Amino acid sequence: MSQENVEVMRAGFAAWNAGDMETLRDSLDPNVVQRNPEGWPEPGPLVGREAVMRNWEQARELFQSDAVEPTSDLIDAGDRVLARMIWRGAGRGPEAHVEWTIVYTLREGKISLIEFFWDHAEALEAVGLAG
Repeated sequence: MSQENVEVMRAGFAAWNAGDMETLRDSLDPNVVQRNPEGWPEPGPLVGREAVMRNWEQARELFQSDAVEPTSDLIDAGDRVLARMIWRGAGRGPEAHVEWTIVYTLREGKISLIEFFWDHAEALEAVGLAG
């Protein structure tokens, strides 16, 4: 199942970069929870598909264009996938360049938990992969 989870995440990143918000919506469990990193402007956690989608759509509206890019291979951790990412946005003001590691927990092919970490080592520790 874990390689399938990696493929779900790859498809999700491609959907984000294509602006396909419906595919992203479909990838989320109705009761998904998103935990933002410490110091992020929006408080958290966000609970439910609609709350997460509203947050993502508002973030996208800040820029004329934006994209996510994994900066290393996705890490398969059973029912979780770690993605070390850069999110870039341009247009309508200052450009964005945000680096973080996101831990996605999947159940039955749907994203049920999204956890953002500024520190990659902390994300690894959170899934029991710290050395």
